[in-house]
Amino acid sequence: MAKYSEKAQKAVEKAMHKMKEGKLKNGKSEKKVRLAKQAIAIGLSEARKKGLKVPPAPQKSTPKAKPKTIPKAKKTPKKGYSRPKPSASKTAATK
Repeated sequence: MAKYSEKAQKAVEKAMHKMKEGKLKNGKSEKKVRLAKQAIAIGLSEARKKGLKVPPAPQKSTPKAKPKTIPKAKKTPKKGYSRPKPSASKTAATK
């Protein structure tokens, strides 16, 4: 049993040909495609849209959760650090 149909292979060949000519562009950003793997992926994607015999695209895996870190102690202010001056309304209220 073949993995891809003949027409799907043609779609990949067309994408590769366009990439080599410098005419194949990527999705929303429309930057030129420079990698062969990316051109193959675009060709397979187009074949899927046409309904040709192509295995389903691999599912994107969710990123693993990062381990929780212990919060760090607050840093002491450096020399020359001055505290913000209190507002005029607060100083008037304390006098």
